[in-house]
Amino acid sequence: MFFQLAHLLGDSVPGTGLFTYISFRAAGAAMTAFLLALLLGPRVIARLRALGCGERIDGTGSVRLEQLHRHKQGTPTMGGLFVVGSLLLACVLWLRFDGANKFSWPAVLLIASFAAIGCWDDWVKLRDSNKRGISKRQKQAALTVVAVLVAAWLFGPAGLEERLGGPHLYFPFFKDASLDLTVLFGLPFMLLTVLVLTGSANAVNFTDGLDGLATGCIAICALAYAGITYAVGRVDWSQFLLVQHVAGAGEMTVLLAALVGATLGFLWFNAAPALVFMGDVGSLGLGGALGYAAVVSRTELVLPVVGGVFVAETLSVVIQVASFKLTGKRVFRCAPLHHHFQFGGMPETRLVVRTWVVSALLALCSLALFKVR
Repeated sequence: MFFQLAHLLGDSVPGTGLFTYISFRAAGAAMTAFLLALLLGPRVIARLRALGCGERIDGTGSVRLEQLHRHKQGTPTMGGLFVVGSLLLACVLWLRFDGANKFSWPAVLLIASFAAIGCWDDWVKLRDSNKRGISKRQKQAALTVVAVLVAAWLFGPAGLEERLGGPHLYFPFFKDASLDLTVLFGLPFMLLTVLVLTGSANAVNFTDGLDGLATGCIAICALAYAGITYAVGRVDWSQFLLVQHVAGAGEMTVLLAALVGATLGFLWFNAAPALVFMGDVGSLGLGGALGYAAVVSRTELVLPVVGGVFVAETLSVVIQVASFKLTGKRVFRCAPLHHHFQFGGMPETRLVVRTWVVSALLALCSLALFKVR
């Protein structure tokens, strides 16, 4: 909105030219999302409490886990409503939605749709004491449908060459190694995009189990990807760093800055002891945003490094389930991975802060992948 208004006013109003700069709009989006989260937070938390939208700790299958988290029973959940709301409002104000930018509308619709699916899951979980939300198949099917639509939008009739700067998947550490994604009418691109978008959303969902854990990691990953999308969106920077240039990808820096601001605003209330939990409405929406940034910047293979904590949490669940089904034994004390360390006696706050440290180190390592060829 601000960009369109500045473009309309032109030089008639001094200072409007600032709104054409990505760096200025990114800073504005971050502050806007942060302040909106602080403003909306207490009101939404009070409303959730009045509606009885409290956290459930039953049905986990682990008596010890329920004992460790018994003090969280009844804490308002679905706080992702004001995180995603703050993010989307900031995006509407600061993103470009003109014809020259091709990534803003799909991003907003993806985040809103994934959040709506999470809201559906949370609502079923809260309203029906016999259910732990919608079924896994229902959730995955809904996420997949949205991801397919977004992938089709990005591919478009013009193809990847025009919309995403190139038809290849690029590999870190190798200067000329790439994989053509346009064969079979772009089916490889569609499959990869669906995998990245839904996988990122589910990975963040698995990680959201302790006060501030997922929130802090999302903020760190979003900050790293803000730098990545800005570099990929500039011709000079991408040439220097030997990465694929994607025209328009820099606009996602504004969205990711808003994501940083919104998550920091949520962390204000979610830090231990948490006053509110994110719920699936937040974890799915914000996780999808990170996956979208990776697809747009053509750095899908860098995402597992940036979000290494989310990958480890997801793998721990997969390994635990597979081991138990095949051998009847568990590899971890409890999955996801953060519960394994919690069962080992590590205090929750120490575990969360140490995980943030690991996430920050992984984010720094991911930036190094740009130059190493």
